[in-house]
Amino acid sequence: MSKTIQTEKIGKLGFGYMRLPRKDGTFDIGQIIKMADAFLESGGTYFDASYSDEGAEAVLCESVVRRHPRGNVQIATKLPLDMASSAEEMKKLFETSLERLGTDYIDFYLLQGINARANKKAGDLGAWDYLAGLKDKGLIRHMGFSFHGKPEALDKILAEHPEAEFTQLQINYLDWDNPKVQSRRMYETAQRYDMPVIAMGPLRAGLLAGEASPVASFLRGADPHVSMASWALRFTAQLNNVFVTLSGMSSPEQMTDNIATFAGLKPLSADEQAILDKAVGIINAAPRIDCIACRHCTDDCPLDLRIPDLISLYNDYLVHNTAINLDHSYRWLTRDTGKAGDCAGCRVCEGSCRMNVRIADTIGKISALFD
Repeated sequence: MSKTIQTEKIGKLGFGYMRLPRKDGTFDIGQIIKMADAFLESGGTYFDASYSDEGAEAVLCESVVRRHPRGNVQIATKLPLDMASSAEEMKKLFETSLERLGTDYIDFYLLQGINARANKKAGDLGAWDYLAGLKDKGLIRHMGFSFHGKPEALDKILAEHPEAEFTQLQINYLDWDNPKVQSRRMYETAQRYDMPVIAMGPLRAGLLAGEASPVASFLRGADPHVSMASWALRFTAQLNNVFVTLSGMSSPEQMTDNIATFAGLKPLSADEQAILDKAVGIINAAPRIDCIACRHCTDDCPLDLRIPDLISLYNDYLVHNTAINLDHSYRWLTRDTGKAGDCAGCRVCEGSCRMNVRIADTIGKISALFD
């Protein structure tokens, strides 16, 4: 492992604070504390939050930072560039994260959601230099970025910013060869730079762990003694240079299962990999809305709804037979734009659809699920 990260001090399972258990509409602090304590007792150290995930940093402070020696945990959070338009605003975002977390330094600080366009903004704002300055002052231990773009953009960013010590990439067995996500090419790009990787989305927002999934019975038949989540986590965690695999656990049962997976972590055998390859085929063959994301529909939408992204989310619901965890993705998707329920049903978008999708009807179904 290159760079300066001492990965032997970091547990390979990371606890993501984006899908925490709730009770009566608020965070269930009692459950979260039990989960955090079990995680630490198992040898886990890496806690992942984000300024943009409402309440995550404050809950991490209450459940972990105030209750455990600071040196025993690794705290990660992110700088949301879409919320900053000046150097002063970046500074305010960082200081707010420190205050929420109740700490005077952050172990892993990330520029959030970097792609080609966001990286240009990062350059214009001086964000890379800002993080380097924070590191020089001891306010952060490691600087990196989460990436949501094309492999070519990742290559360019890694070439231009050797000061980055790690990157966070979406990696799971379903998206490994998905032409839209291109997890394999992302990973291989990071490998060429010997760049340490944090894997996000190994369970694809929990969809690859769902018992209602079209592959649940298939994987149970292949090995009835392990969980759906175990298959997915092992695929990602076995990859060279992946030093943390994040899991947004939302129940003690999920925590127990994930800990068990990592306690006896073994690479997938050739036979097991062949089973996952078949699972990908089963998922990809499941019926879904035939949207090619050409985005012509968005050109005429008077409300600027992110129609292809909403349909993609609905396809996840159709394919995996569950809306669990998709509500978080929906909130994130619509945080700066209209919700599905805002659709006026004018059907102007449908005149631009190459695939003749009944978009207004589909948006109505999405609203019924999430609004």
